Amino acid sequence: MSEPRPTPPQLPEIAEHQWQTWRDDRQRDLASPFGNLALVETRWLPDGERPDPGAVRPQLADGVRVTTVQRTDPATGVVEYALRRWDANSPAIQNFQYVETFPYREDWVLEADYAPVQGARRVPFEHIRDNGGTRDLAVPGDITLNIGGEPYTLSAFDDDGTLLLVFGDPTNGGVTYGAGRFLFVHRTEGEAGAQKVVLDFNRAFVPPCGFSDQYNCPMPPRQNRFHLPVEAGEKLPVFRDGFQEH
Repeated sequence: MSEPRPTPPQLPEIAEHQWQTWRDDRQRDLASPFGNLALVETRWLPDGERPDPGAVRPQLADGVRVTTVQRTDPATGVVEYALRRWDANSPAIQNFQYVETFPYREDWVLEADYAPVQGARRVPFEHIRDNGGTRDLAVPGDITLNIGGEPYTLSAFDDDGTLLLVFGDPTNGGVTYGAGRFLFVHRTEGEAGAQKVVLDFNRAFVPPCGFSDQYNCPMPPRQNRFHLPVEAGEKLPVFRDGFQEH
């Protein structure tokens, strides 16, 4: 992934400095050899065929690398495999300038209650390239808070041990990415052992599918769509001379 994991909240002046460091690191990581901008092909193989990256490596140009990825077909349950090609000199990297971002907003660093859910609860998430189909993702607990006077119960799924919130708001499709944004959620502990989380929307980021159409990103479910604009975090990537990333 090209998205740094969350860090515990700090004093406002320290938090803003760390946010700027996070921005700088992310700009660099996006254009790294395995960053979001470097993914140029995902080739799914026929059923039952397993990938062999070694068979294609002798044919690769300088700066090109191949990895493997797998998924489970949501309808059949069959495991499918693919080869992914990454190009450190991709056109997207060559034309990338920066990701436009809202100014830092201390008031968009929010604490919320977190209630773990026992058992293996899975919640359906529509994915951007599944033509309306859904994939069930593990959601280990409920995040509850009020935003702009409205109560919300949010579903953040488990992403390699970290909570990942996929959310939408009225800025989507205008100044921010149309399919919503991602945010890693930091868990903490409140008084008397109550579980809390911190949602620092200044670190909301454009999902990988905003940089390459080779990704299949989850989209915000209904409960993760806010009624007011979240004017914090990343807006959109900016490229030279009208270059289109997809």
